[in-house]
Amino acid sequence: MHIKAVTLEDKYVLDQGRIFLTGTQALVRLPMMQRARDLAAGLNTAGFISGYRGSPLGGFDKELWAAKGFLKDRHIHFQPGVNEDLAATACWGTQQVNLFEGARYDGVFALWYGKGPGVDRSGDVFKHGNNAGTSQHGGVLVLAGDDHAAKSSTAAHQSDFAFMDAMIPVLHPAGVQEIIDYGLFGWAMSRFAGLWVAMKTIAETVDSSGSVLANPLRLDFVIPDFKMPQGGLHIRWPDKVLEQEARLMRYKLDAALAFARANKIDRTVIDSPNPRLGIVATGKAYLDVRQALDDLGIDDAHAAEMGLRLYKVGMVWPLEREGIRHFAEGLEEILVVEEKRPLIENQLKEQLYNWREDVRPRVVGKHDESGEWLLPSAGELSPSEIAKVIARRIARFYTSHVIQERLVWLKAKEDSLSHPTHQTARVPYFCSGCPHNTSTRVPEGSRALAGIGCHYMAIWMDRKTETFTQMGGEGATWIGQSPFTKTGHVFQNLGDGTYYHSGLLALRACVAAKVNITYKILFNDAVAMTGGQPVDGPLTVPALARQVEAEGVGRIAVVSDEPDKYPVGSDFPASTSFHHRDDLDLVQRELREWPGVSVLIFDQTCAAEKRRRRKRGKLPDPPQRLVINERVCEGCGDCGLQSNCVSVLAVETEFGRKRSIDQSACNKDYSCLKGFCPSFVSVMGGSLKKRAPVGEVADFPDLPEPVLPEVGAEPYGIVVTGIGGTGVVTVGALLGMAAHLEGKGVSVLDMLGMAQKNGAVLTHIRISQEPDTIHAVRIAAGNAHLLLGCDLVVAGGPDAVSKLRLGHTRSVVNDHAAMTADFTHQPDLAFPAESLKMAIVDAVGREAADFVDATTLATHLLGDS
Repeated sequence: MHIKAVTLEDKYVLDQGRIFLTGTQALVRLPMMQRARDLAAGLNTAGFISGYRGSPLGGFDKELWAAKGFLKDRHIHFQPGVNEDLAATACWGTQQVNLFEGARYDGVFALWYGKGPGVDRSGDVFKHGNNAGTSQHGGVLVLAGDDHAAKSSTAAHQSDFAFMDAMIPVLHPAGVQEIIDYGLFGWAMSRFAGLWVAMKTIAETVDSSGSVLANPLRLDFVIPDFKMPQGGLHIRWPDKVLEQEARLMRYKLDAALAFARANKIDRTVIDSPNPRLGIVATGKAYLDVRQALDDLGIDDAHAAEMGLRLYKVGMVWPLEREGIRHFAEGLEEILVVEEKRPLIENQLKEQLYNWREDVRPRVVGKHDESGEWLLPSAGELSPSEIAKVIARRIARFYTSHVIQERLVWLKAKEDSLSHPTHQTARVPYFCSGCPHNTSTRVPEGSRALAGIGCHYMAIWMDRKTETFTQMGGEGATWIGQSPFTKTGHVFQNLGDGTYYHSGLLALRACVAAKVNITYKILFNDAVAMTGGQPVDGPLTVPALARQVEAEGVGRIAVVSDEPDKYPVGSDFPASTSFHHRDDLDLVQRELREWPGVSVLIFDQTCAAEKRRRRKRGKLPDPPQRLVINERVCEGCGDCGLQSNCVSVLAVETEFGRKRSIDQSACNKDYSCLKGFCPSFVSVMGGSLKKRAPVGEVADFPDLPEPVLPEVGAEPYGIVVTGIGGTGVVTVGALLGMAAHLEGKGVSVLDMLGMAQKNGAVLTHIRISQEPDTIHAVRIAAGNAHLLLGCDLVVAGGPDAVSKLRLGHTRSVVNDHAAMTADFTHQPDLAFPAESLKMAIVDAVGREAADFVDATTLATHLLGDS
């Protein structure tokens, strides 16, 4: 077997062959490739990147920082935005560089990024910037991170229509390779048409990994024969507003359409000599259609035989007219498959409206010809859902026993999943030692409002935290409520990152409205929700206190786990008081009586960030470690109730259930000491005894080489399940790189959502002989060959079980009983091990289900798990 020579730097330095990288890393590589293309064309350009993090682009800035050396060498400047609209305004500025003397480059190409809500709040600058246009050798690419299923958002998002309203063309890539190809296409179109160009990203593309072609010069874009107006289409100064609008409406969008047509961004993928049914799809929906056809047993040859055409749309708005009209010729019906609201479908109907009735194909998508729902707009689509619709439309003119057999199996799978054997689920939760475990509590008789940040999770905890706002609106809902209710006061949770982003304006509004509200500004020194990035600018507790005082706040209290770190004479306003977090309840009771706006700054560093800093030697490691004496513990669970900490574990003994501290996960918050219990022992100055791993000294016999399954025409599918933060993503990355080293096609998709906070994580790995045979990165219902269950709860849950099939899937599952977060407040919670195992056994068969206590085994062999 030939193994490639690979380094981790390949993803940014190679310019030939194939490289293995994530969708996020592809976005980092993208501007480097644009710079290389410009140099090859004799242009000296620079790049500029700015935006604001948010899932599925939550880790983009971290990857950019990690690659700062590569970016700097290529004259690409990364400046994180304070918020999304200011970042977009900065991108607008890059296109103005060459309007004035002193420009050091031929042009600056800009890249903006933001989550769906960031697109919404940036609409004004998008319209202004797009109206103004782009420079000849610049261009602006706008990355929108959409969360169609609201897995990591407070609302589902579809940014396409916001861009349509701003008259910005929208590209929708269907994989990691297309992230690069469409990104380069977008900058080329932006330069040609003088428009900003948007590219839609979702978790299916950004959180996936794959093997892609590295050559930056691989694509040769065709410049269409287009008649430009006097003065061209690029940015200019001075420029009249209505002349900008005229160029946009009369020329720029037509130029974009001409560029898309010349470079075939939309294309027919499957054709038939006698076409009857056409399917139009884009992005993830296209991959789902390909998987649905595979699930129905329909390959390209079978599709052509039955009269099926498939059209892949790359630019979803505006829809290129000539290509779609040619595709529609001779068809009886067109099924449009797209997630969320109908964008392509409505444009297609408009294109075909004036066709004669005897040649105009019927168009269905969200609804069928009778007006009944066909492919719903809510949520996201799945290959099995699409397969059922395609099969029904095909059945109108073609009969296939194979398709019917596949449909019967899908129906049976859905029926079995509709009657779960258990109700246990892993939901996201505060990390061990998280400041929010304490800070989000409110006094008896009060309630709190939530906002954007990790503290949002208090909504599903017993914290009297109800309702939330958009990012930056925290507290403003109370302005609308307070005149009409007998309730005189509320608390509003507000993270320091959100405060810096836009939350200060909401606080200012509450001061202006003279409402009674206490802002609990949770200063944890990191944007923990998206991975622990720093706040995007200088912010300290003293500076924060001075800011809110300047806004008119008359009462400020600082609550901390280390209040003594602020000595007398510190640079705080005179109205500031200092308290230990143990006095939080008393402080809150006082503040709720204060007339007007008061501020409580809860100052405690994010637990996960503390752990990182201690590991890197940037923060002292406290000498105190807590241990529970199991012989004294009576199993009351008060330590869990007081601390809300997931590192308080259940230990089943012959004397009943006891408690212990997970020393490997404990972040030394010490809140569990508040439990009314004599079983706690404080060990001062000691460190964990390194247990000698048996695996280092044991004399293992030579292990036989495993018999590997053949990877044939169908990609080999592996589902890995586990708990957020325990290495599931690492397993996927290792297997993905191993497949790449062997020269195989591979895709890896990490289904994370908010799961980095103790929730469920599923990684989908597909391995094939050739990359082109992997049609979808998510493993469809019943298509997993292997379930590798690192956690029994997630492995036995409906998301994982739906991928299993009797006679097709084998499972290897860790059956170690790891309690869910509900155990923090339900001390007698039972762990449903048998029902979880039975869900897996029922799906794969008893002979194909292997269970092992991998946690205990790993600890024994390696000294840690």
